[in-house]
Amino acid sequence: MTPRSNTTLPEGETRVQFADGKAFTKMFSVGTRWLERAVPDINAINVFPVPDGDTGTNMLLTMRSAVEEAGTHNGEAVGVVARSMAYGALMGARGNSGVILSQFWRGFADALEGKETLDGKALADALSKAAATAYGGLVHPVEGTILTVLRNSAEAATTAAGQEDATLLDVLDAAVKSARDTVASTPDLLPVLREAGVVDAGAQGFYVLLDGALSSLNGRDKGPKSAPELVAVQIEPLHQSPSSAATQVEVPYGYCTNFVLQAKSLDVDKISRRLRDKGQSLVVSANGTTSASVVRVHIHTFKPGQILDFASRLGTLHQIEIHNMDDQYEEYIKLQRSKLPQVDTAIVTIATGDGLFDVFSSLGATIVVPGGQTMNPSVRQILQAVDLAPSDHVILLPNNKNIVLTAGQVDELSDKKVHVVPTRTIPQGIAALLAFNYDLGADENARAMTDAIQNVNTIEIARAVRKSEMNGTKVRKGQYIAIRNDKQLIAAGDQLESVVLEALEQVGTAEAELVTLYWGSEVESITAQSIRDSVHERYGIEVELVNGGQPHYEFIISVE
Repeated sequence: MTPRSNTTLPEGETRVQFADGKAFTKMFSVGTRWLERAVPDINAINVFPVPDGDTGTNMLLTMRSAVEEAGTHNGEAVGVVARSMAYGALMGARGNSGVILSQFWRGFADALEGKETLDGKALADALSKAAATAYGGLVHPVEGTILTVLRNSAEAATTAAGQEDATLLDVLDAAVKSARDTVASTPDLLPVLREAGVVDAGAQGFYVLLDGALSSLNGRDKGPKSAPELVAVQIEPLHQSPSSAATQVEVPYGYCTNFVLQAKSLDVDKISRRLRDKGQSLVVSANGTTSASVVRVHIHTFKPGQILDFASRLGTLHQIEIHNMDDQYEEYIKLQRSKLPQVDTAIVTIATGDGLFDVFSSLGATIVVPGGQTMNPSVRQILQAVDLAPSDHVILLPNNKNIVLTAGQVDELSDKKVHVVPTRTIPQGIAALLAFNYDLGADENARAMTDAIQNVNTIEIARAVRKSEMNGTKVRKGQYIAIRNDKQLIAAGDQLESVVLEALEQVGTAEAELVTLYWGSEVESITAQSIRDSVHERYGIEVELVNGGQPHYEFIISVE
């Protein structure tokens, strides 16, 4: 059954009365496709101008999981399809935006329980229930975010559904218009967005998803070239530069695609520009040259065929390797589990970078889940690690502000007792591990570890991807910036060492006992050692230097 109509407008547009399960699945499959095309722009909407935007990626991966699950019930009743979509969204949820999306779908499915089709009133009721569920899932809901868009869209849909002869198309159109207007107003509702000159990224993503669903009904979706019209922001789409050093364990993202491209003359920079929006973890190498006859390409993508098709038009392909990253991830987690004896309390933690993997393992972490900034693991992946941990009691350390909410979904899904210690940074995770006492039970350890993270100051040093001004500090694109505890921009400058020293001064390092510098994948060891010596010379305190190997951040600094 396809969407039904009762009137054809002069322009040829159809007034859709309702949608069955198949049409409902198509609506949000199209919405997900539109979301995919908007990912670089949504990722670019960062409050801080650092190269770690991942909201668009998280929402896309969450919706892909939802749509894939719904596809197993294609053709069934709308209520059945919506419930399967809610389950898929929950298991695939990544980051705060992904978790909020999964809560949205849970409420949506609750409202459609037992319904065969979706009409205008049912949509309005479902949006209202979905918004209420998303708000209820957060301890401290914040206005000016995706939540406000959910609520306003639901209210607009309810008003439209109350009109005589309102159709499904009418109601969805009203919801989309409200979503767009609300996205534009988010800087007025949330001062930090106004200061940064951006709209809320999650709000933008939800609007794109809803507008894509609308395009499936009103005929605007014309296939591969259809694209969402985003709410304007003041920044350029973010194109992340590939890291110069790949981590040993790569974070799952579609298919890991590798090949060698050979031709008479290849422009490395041009190839990089053409591929950088096609996936993540892109590395295009030719021994440091910008033009070569042989180029090696590495990328994580959902569509390896498109990548190979593009490359084959440039030359001859050799040594083609394509691996499913989810399979690699599962094997890596199982490999860790196979080496471990049964323990009273297992610790599952999350990190990225060879050095940080080694640090957490050496401090007693039972399983280290690959993930972090731009690479948030899903609920399903964290649950898998928890279920494989050799204990019925698990302490979970997310080590990232954008993974805390995801980690919080695991306890209800696992048969084990799971304690989430809400570590928001890598140094907090390390401090929590150091507080673990093998003589205590899981409950007591979780409390002690939570207390331990309160006394850690974290500084993250990265390069700015755009100009900005925050807290009175002006930043130029390409400068080094320092962010304190994921909340405050405290220093900016052209020299890495001077920014590190200024940031340490801002957090009261003179009163501290220990500074630990975790240097990233793009920092030379000699540079890291020189900065370590400068910090020790200035403050006269113990300074530890650790090769973290993390991407995106030149230094992650712990001050205790």
